[in-house]
Amino acid sequence: MDVATLIEGVLTGERRAVARAISLVEDGGEELPALSAGIFERTGVAATLGLTGAPGVGKSTIAGALVARARLGGMRAAVLAVDPTSPYTGGALLGDRVRMQEHATDPDVFIRSMATRGHLGGMALAAPEAVRILDAAGYERIVVETVGVGQAEVDVAAATDTAIVVLASGFGDAVQVAKAGILEIADVFVVNKADRDGSGQVVRDLQQMLHLGPKRAWDPPVLTTTATAGEGLDGLWEAVERHRTWLSGSGGLDAKRRARLRREVESLASARFRARAARVFDADPALLADLEARRVDPYRAAVILEDRAAGG
Repeated sequence: MDVATLIEGVLTGERRAVARAISLVEDGGEELPALSAGIFERTGVAATLGLTGAPGVGKSTIAGALVARARLGGMRAAVLAVDPTSPYTGGALLGDRVRMQEHATDPDVFIRSMATRGHLGGMALAAPEAVRILDAAGYERIVVETVGVGQAEVDVAAATDTAIVVLASGFGDAVQVAKAGILEIADVFVVNKADRDGSGQVVRDLQQMLHLGPKRAWDPPVLTTTATAGEGLDGLWEAVERHRTWLSGSGGLDAKRRARLRREVESLASARFRARAARVFDADPALLADLEARRVDPYRAAVILEDRAAGG
């Protein structure tokens, strides 16, 4: 399938083309710039939801519930399950897909597990491009599910319109969330498995930490769900839609997307420069030898590297 055919397939929502395009993103194929240029004008329509939290808190069940509610509203929906930390587990995540099996036969639902294998810049850049492919293909609600609560997950969740953080009693307390920087990017908190002992304490810890921090224009709600029993999921969907309405009405959606695009372009440019700089080091071992011998300091070496990389 050549790039032109691939672009046409994505824009018409052809599932095989969408799958091939996301594989191209994962592999960092040389056709990726052409693919991006061909679909970019048709993006920016979908509402994107970032879903993150420690393994075992019930993210996949919640993702499936969000898809179900989107379908009830007549919207096409997609789930992109990504693992920023591992190129081995991230390509499978079969358990997640099994738990979303109820949507497997729905032609208006697309579920994909993804890992970065060759994309320049890693998952922080691969995930947004994959989301744009789904957006261009006509999926109106896109859930990006990440594994864990570290910096990589923060980056991916921050690349969506609404960031949902899921916690559960016994799977890491709210303090760990604060340490990971999740508090700053979360728009909705969900304490899942609310029927368990200790859930109320997790809610109180979160609320206390939110009130201790600076006041935000959007006050993130702290919700409770028992997703396996279907409890609290309507309230979660309402909170997500309420946040999107607030973003659109306040001008925050445009501002958020503008800042996101800027960060992405800066990161992509940095990644490309790092690749060129590495080639300069490989081609000229003398520069590294000068550094080791203290004949050149790191700042001067950086200037030399920049000049040579810019020329290459």
